[in-house]
Amino acid sequence: MREDKLRIVFAGMIAADPFQGGATWAVLQYLLGFRQLGHEIAFVEPIPASKLQPQNASFEASRNARYFTQVIRDFGLDRDAALMVAGTRQTIGLSYDELLRRAGQADVLFNVSGMLTDAALLGKIDRRVYLDLDPAFIQLWEAVSKIDMHLSNHTHFVTVGQAIGSPNCDVPTCGRAWLPTLQPIVLSEWPFADKIEHDAFTTIGNWRGYGSIEHAGRRYGQKAHSWRSFFELPKMTTEKFAIALSIHPEETNDVEALRVNHWDLLDSANLAGSPASYRHFVQGSKAELGIAKSGYVVSQCGWFSDRSACYLASGRPVVAQETGFSRFLPTGRGLYSFSNIDDVLHAIAAINSDYPAQRRAARELAEEFFDSDRVLANILRTVGRSE
Repeated sequence: MREDKLRIVFAGMIAADPFQGGATWAVLQYLLGFRQLGHEIAFVEPIPASKLQPQNASFEASRNARYFTQVIRDFGLDRDAALMVAGTRQTIGLSYDELLRRAGQADVLFNVSGMLTDAALLGKIDRRVYLDLDPAFIQLWEAVSKIDMHLSNHTHFVTVGQAIGSPNCDVPTCGRAWLPTLQPIVLSEWPFADKIEHDAFTTIGNWRGYGSIEHAGRRYGQKAHSWRSFFELPKMTTEKFAIALSIHPEETNDVEALRVNHWDLLDSANLAGSPASYRHFVQGSKAELGIAKSGYVVSQCGWFSDRSACYLASGRPVVAQETGFSRFLPTGRGLYSFSNIDDVLHAIAAINSDYPAQRRAARELAEEFFDSDRVLANILRTVGRSE
């Protein structure tokens, strides 16, 4: 595969679960990053009809379509993107015929979690890259839960789980050679930020996403299962913690535990419901405390959050739960890993001892390791020479 201007089809999720600014940025980093490198992008999101909101809404009148249209217009992608009802030719944005034309000219497909399954589109693209943004879970669903994750539709396999397939990680590879990558961040979209509006360690996330998995006597769980070990942290420091978590009000025990332990619970829908508000919240924070899904922690798959990379790019230090990422990223300045509360307390003290220097170190890490120009060019080179 040549490495000059490429025609790239990218399939990912923006609107199936609308008004999730962080999830939207996870896709935008690739779309905007490839475009910044000079490549031609066609974005397609296949959405099951059952995901349309509100229930029984028409496709055109759905909240999903409204959110999708707003995002692609805001980022200048309206001539290069389509929201498609899965299993049909019905689209918003690019027509289905135009998608077929672009697929027929494409050099490569990047398919997040194998979500694009349309045989007519897939069949027109010879080089089809499975992009795994949820390492350990993707492989366990396929190998243990026997859920078809559509791996067989692809020729190449890329994962943000840096350790997948290594001796340090026992997650099944499903017979595939997984090529590791860091998360790309378009640094021009995430400049070094100055004003602090939330003088606290913050984070954004979902309390739960889906069910846990049991494998070889180990439980691969959700963020809720990790967080419970750190409930008492705010009582052990004068530092403040403000967290924008999507947590169901019926999780009464956990909500109460967070409150009595002095976590400041913020409205995630209000603070991170769009790419702009998500970016504003991250850049207005003092630093991040990143607690990972327990499945990432148990597997030691080397996952590192694209959200945390956005904090780093913004010049906001990050204290992140250890998932094995410290084998691949330097820690101790701008970025700290932790496995217990004492680790967190030591990291907070180090950050507060010279906050300006820690901010500069955070940005330098983003520039060295997460710059989308470098990360995406490396993916293209790796996929291009991997047969």
